[in-house]
Amino acid sequence: MSKRNSNWGNTLQGRFLRWMRFGWEPMDVLLIDKMSQDRDESVNDALSAAENLRDLQLSEKYNADTAIEHSIMQELDEWSLSKGRKIVNRLYALLSVTLCVTVILLLLETVIAMPMRGVAVSPTNNEVSQRYIEEGMEETGAVNIVAGMILDYRAFDTLGESTVLFIAACAVLILLRIDRDKDGRPTQELIAAEEDDRSHEPKSDRILQGSAMILTPVVLLFGIYVVLNGHLSPGGGFSGGAIIGAGLILYLNAFGFAKASRFFSYKTFALITLLSLSFYALAKAYSFYCGANGLPSGIPLGTPGSILSSGLILPLNICVGMVVACTMYIFYAMFRKGGI
Repeated sequence: MSKRNSNWGNTLQGRFLRWMRFGWEPMDVLLIDKMSQDRDESVNDALSAAENLRDLQLSEKYNADTAIEHSIMQELDEWSLSKGRKIVNRLYALLSVTLCVTVILLLLETVIAMPMRGVAVSPTNNEVSQRYIEEGMEETGAVNIVAGMILDYRAFDTLGESTVLFIAACAVLILLRIDRDKDGRPTQELIAAEEDDRSHEPKSDRILQGSAMILTPVVLLFGIYVVLNGHLSPGGGFSGGAIIGAGLILYLNAFGFAKASRFFSYKTFALITLLSLSFYALAKAYSFYCGANGLPSGIPLGTPGSILSSGLILPLNICVGMVVACTMYIFYAMFRKGGI
C-alpha cells in the first residue's frame, strides 16, 4: 500500500476511533470546545492571580495604614501623658483662678455699692421692712409675714438654699454610698456594712419599737401640719421637713433598714427631690416673669387665713419640706451604714 493510502487509512481509523469514543460529534467541534475550555481556565487563572495580587496589595496597604495610625496614637498618648497633661493642668489652674477672681471682683463691687450697715437711709432699715409689714398680706396672701418674705419676695434665695441641701446630699451619696456590683449581687463592703449595722440594730426591743409605733405617725402628722400651715402660723417647709425627717429616722432606728427601704429608697429620694426642685424653679420663674413685666400671673391669692390661700406659697412650702425631710434621712442613712 502506498504512503498516501497509509495516511488515508490512518486518518479513517483515527476518525472511526474518535467516532466510537465521542459519538457523532465532529472532531472540529470537540477541538473548539477543548480550546474554549483551556482558554476559560487560563482566563480564570489570570483573574484569580489578579485578585490575589490585589488582596495582597490591599493587605499591605491596610497594614501600613494601621502601623501609621498606631504610631500616631502612640505619639498622642505620649504627648497626653507628658506635655499634654502639663498643658491641661496649667489651663485648668488658669481658668479656675480667672473664675475665682471674677466672682470675687463682682462680689466686692456689689458690697461696695450697698449702703453702710446701720445707716438710717438704707432701704433694708425702712423701705423693705415697711413694705413687708404693711403690704405683705395684700401682695402675698400669707398671714405669716416670714413665709411671705422667704417664699414670695425672696423665693429664689430659698430655692438656692434648697439646692444647697440637695447638692450636699448628692456629695454625701458620692462619697459614702456602697453600691452593688454589675450583676446586682452585694459587694463585700456592702455585706460587711450590713453585718456591722445589724449588730447595732435592735432585734426585738419592745420598748423602742412600741414607742416608735405610737410616736412615728404622730411625728409625721405634726410635720405635715407644720408644712401645710406655714403661711398661716410659724413653721413652713424647713421646720416641718425637719420634723418629718426626724420621724423617718425614728422609724429606721426602731425597725431597721429592711422595713424602712420598703417605702424609702434611693429612687424615692431622687424622684422627690427632682420633682420638688423642678416645680419650685418653674413656678417662681413664671411668677417673677409676670411680675417683672407687669402681667397678671393668674394665680389666685385666696382669702387670707384660709388653708387654701397665699398663691404659690403653700405648694412651695410642700416642696421645701419634702427636700429637707429627704436630705435629713439620707444624711443619717449614709453616715450610719453607707447605703439606703
